[in-house]
Amino acid sequence: AMTSPAETIVSSAADQPTPSSLIPVQTDPTFSKDFRCLPIPRRLRYDPDKPFHFGMLLNVSFGIGSTLVVANLYYCQPILIQLSASFHVTYDEVARIPTLVQTGFGIGLLFITPLGDMLRRRQLILLLVVLSTTLTIGLAITNNLLVFEIISFLIGLTSVTPQILMPLAADLAPPARRGSAISVVQSGFLLGILIARVLSGIVANFTSWRIVYCMSIGVQSIVLGGAYMLLPDYPVKNRDLSYFGIFRSMAKYIITEPLVSQIMLTNWAASACYTNWWVTLTFLLGGPPYNYSTVIIGLFGLVGMLGVIIIPFFGRLLDRLVPWWSAIVSTVFLLVFQAVQTGAGGINIAAVVISCFGLDMFRQTQSISLSTLMFSISETARSRLNALTIISVFLGQITGTSVGTDVFVGYGWRADSALFLVMYVFQLAVLILRGPHCPGNRWFGYEGGLEFWKILPSKQSQLVASDDPENAECGHLPVVCSEKGDAKGGAEEFR
Repeated sequence: AMTSPAETIVSSAADQPTPSSLIPVQTDPTFSKDFRCLPIPRRLRYDPDKPFHFGMLLNVSFGIGSTLVVANLYYCQPILIQLSASFHVTYDEVARIPTLVQTGFGIGLLFITPLGDMLRRRQLILLLVVLSTTLTIGLAITNNLLVFEIISFLIGLTSVTPQILMPLAADLAPPARRGSAISVVQSGFLLGILIARVLSGIVANFTSWRIVYCMSIGVQSIVLGGAYMLLPDYPVKNRDLSYFGIFRSMAKYIITEPLVSQIMLTNWAASACYTNWWVTLTFLLGGPPYNYSTVIIGLFGLVGMLGVIIIPFFGRLLDRLVPWWSAIVSTVFLLVFQAVQTGAGGINIAAVVISCFGLDMFRQTQSISLSTLMFSISETARSRLNALTIISVFLGQITGTSVGTDVFVGYGWRADSALFLVMYVFQLAVLILRGPHCPGNRWFGYEGGLEFWKILPSKQSQLVASDDPENAECGHLPVVCSEKGDAKGGAEEFR
């Protein structure tokens, strides 16, 4: 049957979970077993006639799962001295371990997370958690540094589950709740980074570094059981997509979609600023005029944690705002807090506390807004688009760590802070090149106006019923409009 443009817009803009719009591409969407042998609980099986309800409980479960899995990447950092003593090697040799973990994670982002667009994500997540849990047993028992390093790399490679959960949350959540759904999962991811360092240091201080990994085995086993009991099955979105086709399409998005390039550039610079802040904060607080102990410096992580925790409570507001505007507002506030740090960070501790809270809070808001914009580009390529987002973040972390450390050591805290203040100005400049409703094929411009709030679903129907539905939609709904192209393309394939 032929599908009219108006019907296509309604199907993508209606306040319903995304899965129903994907039914035509599935030849056999219902599976009853994981890996052909493990029964899927009946309530979690995909039913095209009854889309799965993505409630707050499941959303929070996604966030907790992200917290507990991403912690794998950071357990090693506070225990490097103990590892050095245990393996009878120098600090330089054990310093390779965090690098290997992050390298594995980066490779996993590029080569594993895009598989979410061509495989069933429930099975992919279960497999990854099983692998990371099994590998952690090796860390807890090995007495060989080389084996420890190889396993650490493989754990980084398999700990990309949060980056598969995030696009899955975007698919399952109704369009009107997509921003808040992403904020919960992303907050869980950032909390995992902060909690892992604190927890690992405390456990290792009172027991042994091996107990840290025994604890990790138990935690991941809980995640595995929770994923089996709570994670809904979801049909494959791109049955005809090959593995190498994934990378061709990712490169095509970068070249042909101005919004992708805009988001990647902004995320790269923002990640560099954020990483530089936390890397150089230790140097700043440990030296004059503060000369704080490592315990007091560690407490600043709690300040940053507070900034991350409160963001999901503003999720509904983020759902109402056009993502471009929330990204702009967040970047402006980041610029303000960085200016506070540049002016008084090395003089008054109050400036450091204020900057710590503000930079964490608004970096989180900015990241959620950019992810929402990225996911709006294509319903069927969200895993690939998320991989591009995280790759840009990963490159930013490398930039922030290397450049920030060199500038801080060579020129001092104010020069370092001023440099990254300029980076925030760069982010703002990149974002304002294209307006909130600029057509997808334009690199510059403000066509479509500057509307601040998303149009409610009831008003979307009125727009679709107008004489020129396509123009009306593109003039007011950037997210829906950008997804509309995908829906129309999909409709062509179904005919």
